[in-house]
Amino acid sequence: MIIYFSGTGNSKYAATLLGNKLDEETKFLPMHKEITITSVLQRLIFVFPIYSWGVPPIVLNYIDRLNSEDCRILKEIPIFMVCTCGDETALAPEMFEKKLNEKGLTLQGGWSVIMPNNYVLLPGFNVDSEKLESEKLDKVPSRITYIAGKIKDNSKEMDYTRGSLARLKTGLVYPLFKKWGIFPSKWHWTPECVRCGKCVKVCPVNNVTFKGGHPTWGKACVSCLACFHICPVHAVEYGNMTKNKGQYFCRKK
Repeated sequence: MIIYFSGTGNSKYAATLLGNKLDEETKFLPMHKEITITSVLQRLIFVFPIYSWGVPPIVLNYIDRLNSEDCRILKEIPIFMVCTCGDETALAPEMFEKKLNEKGLTLQGGWSVIMPNNYVLLPGFNVDSEKLESEKLDKVPSRITYIAGKIKDNSKEMDYTRGSLARLKTGLVYPLFKKWGIFPSKWHWTPECVRCGKCVKVCPVNNVTFKGGHPTWGKACVSCLACFHICPVHAVEYGNMTKNKGQYFCRKK
């Protein structure tokens, strides 16, 4: 079974390709109540994006929620991880592995897949050019084929693109992101809003609702940026930080 989290579609695309290669069913993490860990599982694969050189809190929280029976079953099967990133993972894989270890679980193997950037909430951060976006997406199928082969072989390979200053990025930037990088109150709509409702439908945690004919953001934001990137008229903004920033949403199936 593959459990994945995705906002703008990169990890969903990777999970779908991997599921097809391995003949594994895919389960969307926010619907965790519908995910059942049973003894018939042959392996478990987590697929998720890298957030500020760390693991999305929603993924860590899922592992925290695993009960004793879940853990008993998972100790008997291999657990793998595939993380998507715009450029690098830093020490996010170690963060994920440490969380598994806290539950008495072991990571069998892990890999990163480079995909288009979508983070736009800090100065200097923007989406990739169309050329670079296409180049990255063109390489994904072969990378997933390679990973699928390794998983079939129950490989213990750990193959990540870490980048420079990995310890600093994961150890310093990620904690700051968790504390200061998610302010739901900063999300707002602009007069360009056409009330299409796409931002409401795309939110993976149902945090965006319609009130008074316009989107309203609750307090459960996971900073996936799906609402920003899906808007067809660029009417979703995060304070002043996203003004004139590009948009990206993975349309691959």
